[in-house]
Amino acid sequence: MFAPKRLTAALAATALLGLTACGGNGDAEAIPEDQTSFRIGVANLHEGHRQLEEIAEEELGYEIELVNFTDYNQPNPALSNGDIDVNWFQHIAYLAEHNNSSGDNLQPIGATEIVPLTVYSNEYSDVSDFQDGDTVAIPNDPVNQGRAINVLVAAGLLELAEETAQPEPRHIDEAASTVSVQALDAAQTVNALQSVQGAVINNNFAQDADLDPNEDGLFSDDPSDPSAFPYVNAFVAREADVDNEALREIAALYHDQRVLDIIDERSAGTSVPAGDVTAEELQEALTDYQEALRQAE
Repeated sequence: MFAPKRLTAALAATALLGLTACGGNGDAEAIPEDQTSFRIGVANLHEGHRQLEEIAEEELGYEIELVNFTDYNQPNPALSNGDIDVNWFQHIAYLAEHNNSSGDNLQPIGATEIVPLTVYSNEYSDVSDFQDGDTVAIPNDPVNQGRAINVLVAAGLLELAEETAQPEPRHIDEAASTVSVQALDAAQTVNALQSVQGAVINNNFAQDADLDPNEDGLFSDDPSDPSAFPYVNAFVAREADVDNEALREIAALYHDQRVLDIIDERSAGTSVPAGDVTAEELQEALTDYQEALRQAE
């Protein structure tokens, strides 16, 4: 089980229990309590999204419109501005980064899953095979970059000169590390396997490249470790709608077995459902992580 109350311990040097970020959520008004039609923002639309849409419409009587985004930078502004009613694509760490940088106060209302982040290599079959001076490609966006560095630390390939909530290459102790990192656009980490010794690749890009995390992956972070809690994915709403019963009911449909079966197949069995995590626990973890990021600046 995930343990959000242990998040502060996991971020010991930097995390302090603080207030959520102040800021606006555009001019969007709260959703009326009797509203029954909803626009859900998703990224890289797939059959799991469609299955949830079908259940919400046929069994709960809601009218659902799935709004697909191909750029992860778009769904949160669209939610803030009222173009969509809720989004379903991000984990807590990504949301914390967004809120801090934008001044928004978007909030998680229902947990979905956590998917391990995996190290791949075309040259080696085990992380112990990496040699001094090898290079590993990692995503260059702050959230995934920090997580990728932590994965390489856990794999024994990197050491940090200082502990921080969201490490960057400048925090790496190069002399004590086996590998160096090359930060690239996340979509390019698969192609980088042709020119470097390894890469940390997000699950969606690995799937697109027919990489199986079970068969091809060398090492993944542990979803059950408390330090992984910021990477729990969630449905996210505007602050005014955190208690909207319809939105919470829709979010809970993620844990319908019909949806879980599709997600499990898509993730090659690596997706770990987070159905025992409450919205309030997610919100507490978000507060902690946002403060940890501020303290690390």
